[in-house]
Amino acid sequence: MRPVPRCAAQLEKQGSPHPSARPLIARVWPCGPPSASLPRPRTVPASLLVAALVPGSAAPAPRPAPRWPGWMAPQRRGPLRTPEGSGATERRRPSSTKKDRELRETWRGWLKTLGLGASVVLASILIWSSLGADDGVAEVLAHRDEILEGKFIEVPCSEDYDGHRRFEGCTPRKCGRGVTDVVISREEAERIRRVAEKGLSLGGSDGGASILDLHSGALSIGKHFVNLYRYFGDKIQTIFSEEDFQLYRDVRRKVQLTIAEAFGISASSLYLTKPTFFSRINSTEARTAHDEYWHAHVDKVTYGSFDYTSLLYLSDYLEDFGGGRFVFMEEGANKTVEPRAAHGGPDILHPFSPWLLKPLQDGQKHCRGNRGRSTSVPVVEEQREGRVSFFTSGSENLHRVEKVRWGTRYAITIAFTCNPDHGIEDPAFT
Repeated sequence: MRPVPRCAAQLEKQGSPHPSARPLIARVWPCGPPSASLPRPRTVPASLLVAALVPGSAAPAPRPAPRWPGWMAPQRRGPLRTPEGSGATERRRPSSTKKDRELRETWRGWLKTLGLGASVVLASILIWSSLGADDGVAEVLAHRDEILEGKFIEVPCSEDYDGHRRFEGCTPRKCGRGVTDVVISREEAERIRRVAEKGLSLGGSDGGASILDLHSGALSIGKHFVNLYRYFGDKIQTIFSEEDFQLYRDVRRKVQLTIAEAFGISASSLYLTKPTFFSRINSTEARTAHDEYWHAHVDKVTYGSFDYTSLLYLSDYLEDFGGGRFVFMEEGANKTVEPRAAHGGPDILHPFSPWLLKPLQDGQKHCRGNRGRSTSVPVVEEQREGRVSFFTSGSENLHRVEKVRWGTRYAITIAFTCNPDHGIEDPAFT
């Protein structure tokens, strides 16, 4: 009598007539020692044994493999529940967790503060750059926060003057540029600016640059120029006064004497020439070529009659406007003048202002002017304002004006020639 097989392996040794049924039998009737972790196998159905032992019998459709608990895939367990109000969770946490969280919050706050501070600094730098210098400005010849009694820098003369008629004792042989803050008084600067504002209020360019020429009557209106005196007629009498024109002549005279003293020439050899005009510049986009004031140029080349150029600034850089500085262009080291209109404190007279000197009194001292003669230097209590920049008009003083970034820049350009044929008279109130 054949022994009853105890598992699939023994059944296979006894020669099952259906080898195809062996995997099924092995799945439901495994061999091996009984395991405590596995339940005992189910009883093999008779139909399955018959199919395995009797040749030609059909095997029933296989059932799905049983999902025994021992063979299930491992599952992720959730956090253990702890009774409410118990201290089990707190006992399992490290005692330093709360301190670490507080430290992280402190560092996060410091990092936010540092980032905000860096952003503010960067924004300040960008704003300051937008208010101030253009690229290429390497040296400030005259700072807005300093009071200059008379600063002069001599430079070699260009050959521009050789192509024009020379006038001995006047045509530049000594060339350079100068700046002074002690020529025009506070009252004069404020009054002359009001003259400019009154005249320019009658018109104004559509672009960023407007001019008013009291000599020729030229006034910017829209994209064109009109003759102020013909266009407005008798209305001019209600805009300006004789005192305005007298002030204009007084300012012109003081600037003329300053230039003559600085370059060692006779003031009587200098003649006012055109164009001499007020300018008002703001940040409005240019509409015509006349509004593009920022291009580099040479006055002697542009106008021909100019021998000496001067500018009287009537507004303050970084207070009334940003950008708009006057730049002398030199290879590798441009120099700029920062416009300013006012300063405080007592006046100090300088050798460029001989017409302001009073007779020598007891206790006063002497100093030497540019030409070596003795002059008195009294201390005057009157306050002065209005920066005057002046220079010879040739290529040795190639220059431009920075674009005005914000605000409004007022100035007056006063030009002089050595050729009497190019001279013009002071404007008259009629």
